[in-house]
Amino acid sequence: MKNTLRIERAIKNITQGDLAELIGVSRQTINTIESNKYVPSTVLALKIARVFGKQVEEIFILEEGD
Repeated sequence: MKNTLRIERAIKNITQGDLAELIGVSRQTINTIESNKYVPSTVLALKIARVFGKQVEEIFILEEGD
């Protein structure tokens, strides 16, 4: 699964730390999501999408083979 989280943050000028604070996780968690090392839970994905005013599917893209 790939994601556009880094791009969304850049558009809104939000740091990893800012986003982490908004959704109640560590900055390291945001970093691992952006690096595609960690797939967030459904609840976490929903929180992230809400911050950016997007649907989950617009940020987290399911790839063939996932």
